[in-house]
Amino acid sequence: MNVFGSFEANYRRPALVSFLRERLISLFDANKGQEVFCMEVCGTHTVSIFRHGIRSLLPPGLHLISGPGCPVCVTSQRDIDAFIWLSRQDCILTTFGDLMRVPGTQGSLQEARATGARVLTVYSPMDVISVAKEHLNTLVVFLGVGFETTIPGIASMLFEAKRQNLSNLTLYPAMKLMPPALHAIFSDTGCRVQGLICPGHVSAIIGARAYEPIANQYKVPCVITGFEPVDIMQGLCVLAERILNNRPGIHNAYERVVSWDGNQRAMDMMQRVFLPADAEWRGLGILPQSGLALRPEYADFDVRSRISFPETFAQDSSDLKNKCRCGEILKGKASPSACPLFGRACTPSRPFGPCMVSTEGTCAAFFKYGGQETCNNT
Repeated sequence: MNVFGSFEANYRRPALVSFLRERLISLFDANKGQEVFCMEVCGTHTVSIFRHGIRSLLPPGLHLISGPGCPVCVTSQRDIDAFIWLSRQDCILTTFGDLMRVPGTQGSLQEARATGARVLTVYSPMDVISVAKEHLNTLVVFLGVGFETTIPGIASMLFEAKRQNLSNLTLYPAMKLMPPALHAIFSDTGCRVQGLICPGHVSAIIGARAYEPIANQYKVPCVITGFEPVDIMQGLCVLAERILNNRPGIHNAYERVVSWDGNQRAMDMMQRVFLPADAEWRGLGILPQSGLALRPEYADFDVRSRISFPETFAQDSSDLKNKCRCGEILKGKASPSACPLFGRACTPSRPFGPCMVSTEGTCAAFFKYGGQETCNNT
């Protein structure tokens, strides 16, 4: 018997989805003319919403805006260009697969590998330990892209490398912290977002408490939920009800995974290896204390202390040729269909920007599941 399958099926029951849909419709029927704008922060939520056809179930007054919850998408063009330059140096690059096809101003990592660059895809940061052991006389670089979900694993990799004295293993730190990005979105004068569907994976690490400052400062509701249809519909019901009744605060609808205080062991590991630092985000610019730097005792693992990078990477070239609107999409200010490249010059087989490349990218999800018609309705 597949116990997990039976458990998962409970969160996909059509009857429950229908019940929650009727609840949402009744809520908006009782508030005629009200427009509600919610942001699903996480790229996995965006994909799940499309995959299960949830947008088609929502009342006309409820609008979903996709947020900056794709770590590959928010990586600045400056960092992408640095990755590609680094791939052509005397080292071995290791990375998660989503980065391979992201276009820089000088091609992509996939194209660099096709011309002889040593670029390896890994499934876990700990895989890099094995690569470093196999190539002790070669500098091995891990491209550290990710949110709080993957950062503890990256920290564990460096902790283990230090313990084993693997001096040839290095990191390009491009990790991001989610709460500062949410502050930046709500601080924007053009922000339409009235409430958040908070990222389930990140919340499992940082806990529900992490959203308290956002809920209190901007007087908005924040709902944490899972990724199945029942999870998402329940989260939207709670969020819409709170927005319509002016009830800011935090509601954890994902208690089977997320606690109030988060995963303390994972956060301790992060803090053991990293310190908060300013970081550059695609579309959002440089956000104070939104990234991570290595603590002094781990500073030798930063590849930038081993290799001198060109000054040309000091400026972010932003979205290529200023035509790609990925930055605006990540801020929730534009839908993919508003981009002149979407579905034309930019497709999954020929991506122009990272939002079309990543499996969690908003443009990729709109293209695969939504299509032009759905995009125009957002």
